[in-house]
Amino acid sequence: MRTSLFIPCLVDQFHPKVGENVVRILKKMGVSVDYTDEQICCGQPFFKSGFWKKTLPLAKNTIRAFKGAEAVVAPSGSCVNTVRNHYIELFRDDPIWLEQAQELSRKTYELSEFLIHVIQVEDVGAAYKGKVTYHDSCQVLRGLGVSSEPRQLLRKVRGLELIEMEDSDVCCGFGGLFSMKFPHIARAMVTEKVKNILATGAEAVVGCEMSCLMHIGGYLGHQGLQVKAVHLADILAQGI
Repeated sequence: MRTSLFIPCLVDQFHPKVGENVVRILKKMGVSVDYTDEQICCGQPFFKSGFWKKTLPLAKNTIRAFKGAEAVVAPSGSCVNTVRNHYIELFRDDPIWLEQAQELSRKTYELSEFLIHVIQVEDVGAAYKGKVTYHDSCQVLRGLGVSSEPRQLLRKVRGLELIEMEDSDVCCGFGGLFSMKFPHIARAMVTEKVKNILATGAEAVVGCEMSCLMHIGGYLGHQGLQVKAVHLADILAQGI
């Protein structure tokens, strides 16, 4: 199967290794991967801020960039949710672009759901020795309905022990511009999230959304805590 890699801005700018690990995982599973440098921001920040007109050129560029793709895979629940669900809302009054948005929607996947549901792989051959817990990001869980998939993959990693935290599905407080507009609320929310992470005794918190992991990881680092915030792709690439 041929896939096109869709890399979110935060991964591209701050954690490019995540994107590289996605390629390693997919190639190990026998999936060919291509990357188009025509892709830029999908427009999510503008869309969620209410600037729909400013989102349009970014959305159209994304649709054009992946027009010939058989499948599009991204290590980001929020960007996939934008492309899969919000583009259809964005172009609801434009039949021509709506049809193209629907076509892209049908073939765009977050990494874990692509592995589990499209190529039907649970065990990628990874090995990671240690205890981890999993954070359900809002965009991944509520936007895409993805929850069991990353857990299935983690449980097949040799040497890894998955320990569930309390309220794993509660928001970490990032919420895009929410954390900038309401920093004190965001800090209180991430404080509670980290308390639940620490209670598990895990050495790492794993997620499928880089923005949440950066928010949680930033707080962990600021507090001098040794727990790491790690993307699922970084775990699944271990030992392969």
